[in-house]
Formats: sequence, C-alpha cells, structure tokens
Amino acid sequence: MKESTASKVYIIHENEEWLAPLKENLEKNQTDYHDWNLSKGKVDLTELPPNGVFYNRMSASSFTRGNLHAKDLTAPILAWLEANNRRVVNSRRALQLEVSKAEQHIALRQFGLKTPKTIVVVGKEEVIDASYSFGDRPFIIKPNMGGKGHGVTLINSRQELELLLESTPLNELTVDGVILVQEYIPPKNQRIVRMEFIAGKFYYAVQIDTGGSFELCPADACEIPSNSISKSPEFTILENFNIPEIKKCEAFLVANSIEIAGIEFLEDEEGQRYFYDVNTNTNYNVGAEERNEEGLEGMKRVAGFLREELEKVG
Repeated sequence: MKESTASKVYIIHENEEWLAPLKENLEKNQTDYHDWNLSKGKVDLTELPPNGVFYNRMSASSFTRGNLHAKDLTAPILAWLEANNRRVVNSRRALQLEVSKAEQHIALRQFGLKTPKTIVVVGKEEVIDASYSFGDRPFIIKPNMGGKGHGVTLINSRQELELLLESTPLNELTVDGVILVQEYIPPKNQRIVRMEFIAGKFYYAVQIDTGGSFELCPADACEIPSNSISKSPEFTILENFNIPEIKKCEAFLVANSIEIAGIEFLEDEEGQRYFYDVNTNTNYNVGAEERNEEGLEGMKRVAGFLREELEKVG
C-alpha cells in the first residue's frame, strides 16, 4: 500500500457497516485515520509498512458477508507489520483466537477461567459420537469459526441431531470443517454478561437478555428488524460490576496480545460462571450506553486510546 509518511491510525477490517461509530469518534478527537478494508487487496511484503498505529478489527463472521478470505489476507499483513516493529493493536495472535472457538477455549482455561465441556470434531459421524459424552442432556453444536452466534444450535436429543445432520450439508454448519460439540448450560434468567476491555483493562459489563437466542451481536447494524417475529436481545450496562475473574481476563488478554475485546460468560442456577467467547472485533450497544448514567461510551474510549497510541508513535 502507498501512503504518506505522516503517521495515522490504520483500521484493518472487512465490514464498513461496523466502522461508522469509530470513524465518527476519531474525527471528533481529530485523529488522522485510514480505512483499510481487506475484503480484497494486495501488499508488497518487500516494502516497509507506513508509519502509524494499526488496529486489527478483522471479524470471524466475515464469511457471512462474502469475505471468507479476508482473514487469510489479514494474517500475513499483521505478520509483516509486526516483523517491521509497527504498533499493532490486537495482534496476529488476537486474529488467531478470533477465528477459532476451540483455541479460545484452550487459552481461557490456561488462565483458570471455567469453560463448558467442549469436544472438537471433524466429520458428521464424529459429531454423533461426541454427543454421547453428554448422555441424555441437551447440548450445543457450534462452528469453530463463527461470529454473531451464527450456526450455534441447541440440540435436545440425539434424534434431533441426526435429523439436522441428514438435512444439512456440513459446509453449512461450519466454514472451516471444524465443529464444537459443547455442554449446554442454561443461563440463569436467560441472561449472559459481556465484559468489555479497552487498552487491556476492564471498561464495563453489559448484561444481555438473550430471549433464548444465540445471536447476540451488540452493534446497531445487527439489530433485528421491527417487522421480524424474532425478539432482539436487550442490553443493560451493569453498575458497580466486579467479579474475581476480571483480573484473570486481563492477564489472559495481555498474554495473548489483545487490547480491545469483549469476553462473554454465563452463570448457571447455582452461580457458577462459565466463560465461552472472546470477541476481538468488539462493537458496543449505543442504546445501553445512552441509558447508563455514568457516561460510558465504548467507541469514544477506543478512539481516545488509539489517539494516545498514535501520539506515542509520533
């Protein structure tokens, strides 16, 4: 890519719809930025990268927008940037975790965060075989590379699973061929919590009333249309939120070179917390922020952090 020598923030992404709030806040704090959409493109790896701060917002759900290979272009570009000592926010390791629920599971457990029992599988017969690990209890199947709750399915019986596998091609269940067969833990009051971290530190927690849905994208662009029979999840920022696992999550983020992320967990009826998702392309629910009296604004804080990092680069 050919850019001027002046340092700026480079936003690496593949979805313009999710970018508007960040652009608006960068413009408000007078930060020069470049919209680097990697749904297609090219880079000469023998050239030096431009100066600046590179914010990786590549999403695991890119394939749902026809951008299956955006992540594959992003990976070598991040490696190129890091090899040339450029400031990258959400590193190549962050991308690796973004596109693999299985690797998220392993990494979370390394930091003492409780996760649901999970079996990683390739093949339809292997999915059925894995389901026996849960006896007669309901369980979930989910794609290893998902996003927005895409493809997460609650299975109540083995017969239900067999019917699904008979009627659905495997490539419709998982884009990378890998499926997770996971323990289903009913969330207390059908609510889960998403903790937001900015600059590697806890910023706020938002409670999500799921309405029984797995599609919990907080961005305004993800909202279910009003004429739909489905119910949009409800988002509420929790006041004075504090749990012991926050420090473990922060340590997990530092160890994996992730600075901006959402981490989701649920509580069961006994109060046990299970962590199950890391989103390194985090969006914020504006409605929940507007209802909160503390003046919390996720994208404003992200834009401020990026400006601070750009000033350090000079």
